[in-house]
Order: sequence, then structure tokens, then C-alpha cells
Amino acid sequence: MIDFSHVTKTYPNGDIVLDDVNFSVSPGEFVIITGKSGAGKTTLGRLLIRDLLPTKGKIVIDGEDLTKIKTKNVSLIRRKVGFVFQDYKIIPDKTVNENITIALEIAGYNRKKIAEKIKNLLDMVGIPGKGDLFPGQLSGGEVQRAAIARAIAADPPILFADEPTGNLDQETSIEIFKLLQKINSDGTTIIMATHDVTLINLNPDRNIHLDKGKIISDLDGKPDHTKQSEPRHSGLDPESSKEESQTTQTIPPKPKLKKYKRKINKTK
Repeated sequence: MIDFSHVTKTYPNGDIVLDDVNFSVSPGEFVIITGKSGAGKTTLGRLLIRDLLPTKGKIVIDGEDLTKIKTKNVSLIRRKVGFVFQDYKIIPDKTVNENITIALEIAGYNRKKIAEKIKNLLDMVGIPGKGDLFPGQLSGGEVQRAAIARAIAADPPILFADEPTGNLDQETSIEIFKLLQKINSDGTTIIMATHDVTLINLNPDRNIHLDKGKIISDLDGKPDHTKQSEPRHSGLDPESSKEESQTTQTIPPKPKLKKYKRKINKTK
């Protein structure tokens, strides 16, 4: 579904934020992108919704190369990728209902069905009956739940969550993480950027670690597992990887043993 191939992003000031990044994400995966601040996590998300273009390489979603899509068609790609921001990006002078309505109208949703859709969304994310409240009347966790409801309103197959728990306490962070797991269990592909160790250890699926714009590891399961799965496609040269694989897997042949015939002395 998603494929980053030799993606490099260099900003005008010369900073290389992503450096030859390679990975793919299959439908239905829950992938956590980890790394320190400045590692390239947010840039990766912005590339995914074509808010930025890579300096080198290509990004493909459902067979479409984002680097070749015309500007007028960018909105079609963004319907496939919901985005959850660390600072929510909720319009403060509009109610929760109005914030979600805007997203649905942009996506071309049937206006007659919007009210019912929003009710179902608010029930699902755990803030039923709060559609008429303004963001300032909600707690931080509730605002983030509203932001998640808005991000998935048009049923995008992919959801990118950029540090969605960065401004929340640990208990609320875990609740938001479990909500994302629930959305994932319904079939949505989730990519979540975080540096929260608690959430990293809770993730049973896949973790990609970025450091200074490079993928350092790409493993299934918790990072503290004693038995790690095989590394995924993460920027290593295919030929060198192939040679390494052949070197480690080749079993030397057993030495051939000479056969000797036993001599039997016959007595006359």
C-alpha cells in the first residue's frame, strides 16, 4: 500500500532531514516510527500527505507515485490519509461537530448523513454527546479524541498520527493509544510517530527507528524481545544484503572420506 524508495529530503538551509529512507507498509499494519526530536518523523508524515515533496526518491500509495501527481489531484491523495497532529489543529471557535463537518464536506460526504456520521464517530472515540462543545470546553485528551474523529471521518484507509500523545499525561496517552489500536483493528493502517517509551513497549506490531534521518532498525514486535525478527527493507544495498545472506546461510560441505578395503590374509 505504501512504499518509500530511496527517499531523501533536504531543506533549503542544507539540513538533510531524511537520508535514503526505504520501507514499505502493508494494508492493516500498525507501525510506530520512533526517534528523537529532529529525527525526521514529522517530515515523513508531511511527505505522506504530499505537504512536502522529496528531494530524491519516490513515495507510492496504492500504486500512485506522489512525486508525479498534479497539484489539482493532491486532495484525492489526502482523502486516503488522515492526519492527527500533536497540537490538534482543531479550529477553536467552532464546535466539535462543526470541525468534523468541515472535514466531511471537503471530502464530499452526503450532507443528509453527516449528523448521524458524527454521532457514530463521537461514540467510537469515547466523547459521546460532546459535539456541541467548543475545544476550550474539553480536556486535552478529549480534544485529541475529537481530532482523531475528524481525521477518520471520511474513512481514510491510512491514518498518520504525529506525536498524538505528546501533550498528554501518561494515563490519557495510553487511552489514546488503545483508541488507535481499536481503529487499526477495524482495518485502518496506522503509522504513529512517537518518542514515548511506554507506548513503544505497548506496541505488539512493528517499530521503525529513525536517527538523524536514517532508518537504524525496522523490526516486528517489541524492541526488547530477546528473539528479534528479520530486518525489513530499510535502505540496505540489495546486493550486499544478498551476499551477507548467502554467507551466513551457506553450510560448508562435509569432507569426503576415503574408503579403504580391508585386506584379508588367506591361509593356505
